[in-house]
Amino acid sequence: MKISIVIPAFNEAKLLPATLKAIALARSAFHQRGWPSEVVVCDNNSTDGTSEIARESGAAVVFEPINQIGRARNTGAAAARGEWLLFVDADSEPSASLFAEVARRIEAGRVLAGGALVSMDAAPPWMRAGAWVWGIYSCLARHMAGSFIFVETAAFREIGGFSDRFFAGEELDLSQRLKVLARQRGRQIQIIRSPPLRTSARKAKLYTPRETVRFLARAFWRPRKTLTNRDECALWYDGRR
Repeated sequence: MKISIVIPAFNEAKLLPATLKAIALARSAFHQRGWPSEVVVCDNNSTDGTSEIARESGAAVVFEPINQIGRARNTGAAAARGEWLLFVDADSEPSASLFAEVARRIEAGRVLAGGALVSMDAAPPWMRAGAWVWGIYSCLARHMAGSFIFVETAAFREIGGFSDRFFAGEELDLSQRLKVLARQRGRQIQIIRSPPLRTSARKAKLYTPRETVRFLARAFWRPRKTLTNRDECALWYDGRR
């Protein structure tokens, strides 16, 4: 069993080193089982030292010129050689215990894809409340947070990967299509509740609550129009880091 860890990265020189260090330690959960693993970083048209940092860590680096997170994940996945893909965002720090839980579920043979709840250090109350609400929704709907997704490679490729129509929320679309395939195969989409993924609360520092709430309101009332428009999804693409 080989695991490919795919990291999409757009101007992530600041946080990527900590992510790569955490992943290097967490991979021990796979190696203890005799499972090889690889790290593939997709440089999504960065203008900083993202690629150099990734290469210095020993990761394979591929390039995606169109600045769109779904495309970056797909380009990284296309270069991956593992039977399972594990997508981790460049501002997240997974633990060995989380990777071990992923491995346990893969070994059980019932899961087709899955995700994890998220935990944000030093997040303001409004953001922690949002993460709590998301966690309830994620578990009930079996929709995976984009910051951490594990999926059987063959299934991911069968459904065509992430849609290139979406500039945000692409993980919800992927989750829904994988749920259909899982039902057809008699398998499951599972959300790991513990341990959670530790991820960055940087958006709370980069954007005001008003900016965030305005985006969420637009996404709720007109989801397709908002999530398929790059300008509407500025929280991911305006370059603030």
